Amino acid sequence: MKQANFLWVQPEVTELSPAFKEILQTNNIPEQIGRLLWQRKIRSAEALAAFLRPDLDRLHDPFLLYDMEKAVARIHEAIINEEQILIYGDYDADGITSATVLKETLELLGAEASTYLPNRFTDGYGPNLEVYKEKIASGIQLIVTVDNGVSGHEAIAYAQQQGVDVIVTDHHELPDTLPNAYAIIHPRHPQGQYPFGDLAGVGVAFKTACALLEEVPLELLDLVAIGTIADMVSLTDENRILVSNGLKMIQQSDRIGLNELLSISGVNKQQVTETDIGFSVGPRLNAIGRLKDPNPAVTLMTTFDQEEARQLAHELDVINQQRKSFVEEIMKEAQQKIHPENEVHLVVGDNWHEGVLGIVAGRLMQQTGRPVIVLTKKDQGIAKGSGRSVAALNLFEMLSTMKDLFVSFGGHHAAVGLTIPTDDLDLLQTGMNQYVQSKAIDLRQGIPLQIDDTLPLADVTIQLIEALKLLAPFGLGNPLPKFLIKDLNTKNARQIGSDNQHLKLVMEDAASNQLDVIGFGFGADAPEFANDHLSLVGQLTINEWNGNRKPQLMLEDFAVEGFQLFDYRSKRNRQGVSFGKQTLSISFQKKPAPEAQRLAPMLTVFDTLPALIDLYHDGGYQEIAFLDCPTEPQIIKEIVDALTVNRIDFVLLSPEDAYVDGVGSRDQYSRLFKLIQHQAQLDVRYKLKSIADFLKLPEKLLIFMIQVFSELEFVTIQDGVLKKNAAPANHPLTDSRIYQQRQQMIKTEEFLLMSDLSTLKQWLIS
Repeated sequence: MKQANFLWVQPEVTELSPAFKEILQTNNIPEQIGRLLWQRKIRSAEALAAFLRPDLDRLHDPFLLYDMEKAVARIHEAIINEEQILIYGDYDADGITSATVLKETLELLGAEASTYLPNRFTDGYGPNLEVYKEKIASGIQLIVTVDNGVSGHEAIAYAQQQGVDVIVTDHHELPDTLPNAYAIIHPRHPQGQYPFGDLAGVGVAFKTACALLEEVPLELLDLVAIGTIADMVSLTDENRILVSNGLKMIQQSDRIGLNELLSISGVNKQQVTETDIGFSVGPRLNAIGRLKDPNPAVTLMTTFDQEEARQLAHELDVINQQRKSFVEEIMKEAQQKIHPENEVHLVVGDNWHEGVLGIVAGRLMQQTGRPVIVLTKKDQGIAKGSGRSVAALNLFEMLSTMKDLFVSFGGHHAAVGLTIPTDDLDLLQTGMNQYVQSKAIDLRQGIPLQIDDTLPLADVTIQLIEALKLLAPFGLGNPLPKFLIKDLNTKNARQIGSDNQHLKLVMEDAASNQLDVIGFGFGADAPEFANDHLSLVGQLTINEWNGNRKPQLMLEDFAVEGFQLFDYRSKRNRQGVSFGKQTLSISFQKKPAPEAQRLAPMLTVFDTLPALIDLYHDGGYQEIAFLDCPTEPQIIKEIVDALTVNRIDFVLLSPEDAYVDGVGSRDQYSRLFKLIQHQAQLDVRYKLKSIADFLKLPEKLLIFMIQVFSELEFVTIQDGVLKKNAAPANHPLTDSRIYQQRQQMIKTEEFLLMSDLSTLKQWLIS
């Protein structure tokens, strides 16, 4: 069997209430969609109306935010007095759009406003004291932060001491002590009672804009949608309203820079979705902050110059391609540095771009199911980078117990950033392993994968997939539904992509219903799909090609029930294959072939079944690989039965090519015999290839035939020299024990090498 990569979390089995079924019927909503709504706690007519009609009049009053009146009054005062206002943002997509929203708002009000987005590498995150000093010295009289500020105690205190008020608008985790700012606008302010606490930074900036303008500025909703989606906050309540309406605004936006960015991203503006923003627009805005100075991104979002917009959009696209290249290069190196025995993976490299290490850590965490910290070595003997964690381990809490090791450190449960002396890296790895073990934290439980519903394949239709759009926009808190489809067989499977890294499948159920499946990143799992009884989890989409529309599953995980047999009998199937220490690799040859040793450097030569049983149970193996053929097939069956293993790899090399070459024909033996009769002696040690070429025989077959002649005492061999026996006894070839063994081996190889996989599987489990 093949276990799933993630921990599948099945939905609660709850019967819809009669009243809710009636509501569904009234609104013409299929019951399958109704089950998804019910699971998302939408169980009344009022909740359904709010969900399906996210109208702007459902937005909360911005003045419910703590300090909003005070902040608005101070900003209006600054505008009246013509004070120079600085908008201090952040280097990610949320920070970029937040700064743009407030900049355009203040300009509408006639303010003199400039923006500054800190550089990740020189300024770091949040208010930077040196930047504040420089800006105040240049004449700035009011600072408004967007998407940062609640942890900027030192810089904010300095500004206030210099008589420069700082208004903080932020949404990040609140520290125990808030900075001494003039006003702090935060949806979860400890003294506030705002109805929705999950606004993104751009959401808070937009609420500030609404309060300043005393209306909802529709023209800014495009920016709000981008920042909210990119920051992956909960797409419920107010965020659902902002994103739904923001996507509509993007479709009709005349924002030149955004239109150029959509175009270069390959996004159809008229059909833009949250997925387009999350996977195309957001990453390009994030990339510039990861690799370079992010400030040109604000210029892109605000410019009225078509050529400047086109140039900046191209620049962001190039930077995003660089970001992808850095990630792929680092991933390849980092994967080689993973040591399975560690509880938490600490991966350290040289000259890795620190701007993408968080992405790499997240990908490695998904692949390994373990927390991962990825660092790059810097000058002055330090290493710097990011970590990502699974639900079972609070990464921030664990590292807080080792904070004396760090030059700097910060973060939360699932993500951290840190700098550490390279001399202390071993201490960090040891400390993390000991922490997990001492706390008995079970990291094997895996990363949860929430399943929304289990569907029979017959229910997967275009109509169902179209109906799912009722639930959009999707995101955190309202995820795109993931469906489990069980008991499938593989009708067709092929690897695609430049490195065969992806899979394209056609799956089938017992009733011959079929479903197209695309598995990005699942190319290496192709052998797993040569089995039946597969369960697949993924998102349903529509595949459109040449006017045809078919349901398609975007694969996220899979499992295989029961016994699995993998076919590595051909050279093509063995490309890139190797068997590690979790596989008991068995050879039946006293001297295994070089190919067998290459495939399994830790192979075991079969001796007795009891010895193999002891080895299997002591080693904790998860599967068995049969590297070559035994003398009789029954030996393999006895091993499989005795070990009750569910994963078998058939390599079944044939070192002697017995099935291919046979035992030799009467004519071949006659030619060899005549040569021996006419030669006083033959050098079979050094001239064997020449003899084989002369007789037009495969070299391995010639060796076998000579061994038969030797056993029957037709010839003698001494020091590599073959001589004929002057008076040999008359024996049929079948009297030779070697000949008999070869005949048996041919029968064995014919069955094991020529039978199809389903026949062999049935034979093994019968």
